[in-house]
Amino acid sequence: MSGPEPIYVKCLTAGVAGSTADLVTFPLDVAKVRLQIQGERVNMTGARYSGIFGTLLTMVRNEGPRSIYNGLVPGLQRQMCFSSIRIGLYNPVKLFFAEKIGGSADSERNIFIRILAGMSTGSIAVIIAQPTDVVKVRMQADSSQGSMRRYKSSIQAYYSIATTEGRKGLWKGTVPNVGRTSIINAGELVCYDYVKEFLIRSKILSDNVVCHFASGFVAGFCATVVASPLDVVKTRIMNSEPGYYKSMFHCAGSMYRESGVLAFYKGFMPSFVRLGAWNIVLFVTFEQLKRLVGQYYGNPTR
Repeated sequence: MSGPEPIYVKCLTAGVAGSTADLVTFPLDVAKVRLQIQGERVNMTGARYSGIFGTLLTMVRNEGPRSIYNGLVPGLQRQMCFSSIRIGLYNPVKLFFAEKIGGSADSERNIFIRILAGMSTGSIAVIIAQPTDVVKVRMQADSSQGSMRRYKSSIQAYYSIATTEGRKGLWKGTVPNVGRTSIINAGELVCYDYVKEFLIRSKILSDNVVCHFASGFVAGFCATVVASPLDVVKTRIMNSEPGYYKSMFHCAGSMYRESGVLAFYKGFMPSFVRLGAWNIVLFVTFEQLKRLVGQYYGNPTR
């Protein structure tokens, strides 16, 4: 078979790569959420956490080993919706903006075009996948200890949130999440693009797994630095009781009054460890899948 890959194939490839990254790094994401909500009234476990690995050990000791995979099912559901759109559509959207704004396909190298494409696909992906993110965060924050659990399964979580909080409950935290994800998507994809191109153009590395590994690591660090404040606000709002926070600004103000600027970087190390590892697995997997798909469609060099 020869010719360009259909859009749905690009999206499916990105979704599978995102799901693979989630499977590998999910315990780090659970630890990040537990650290971010520590001290909140809605922290169901009552346990005190210290550091990413200390958090995981405490959870395994108090709640059992399965607790570090709380929310995995909605997490994978989220990646198949979320990564497929934000990553799978990034290049087509980048080319669209290059032609419409830059006047030619060559304008895709322009950093403004890349940032605009990353923010656009990230925002669209969040709006569509938000219910899966809400359920994932709620289940990650839950204790695995019997009566303390709010949700027994992802299906029950979707139903419970929709019936007790209304449809708006499933889209709780959409505004800060759109802000966070548009920034994170632009940071990740643009940074990955530039670092990869620099390494190849400078002949430091060739277009191989080592290059993808290094580019993914740098992309993860950049994304964590710029998005951590919004990530913490998003997690707090999603895990809160109805009406506890009036808006993202109310949540941010409350956090600042309680702990100052450092409140917005609570859980930074687990966020970085998780995003760094996640980006490495994502981009290494994605590049290999792209290569296989390219060979199938007669584009082996893509």
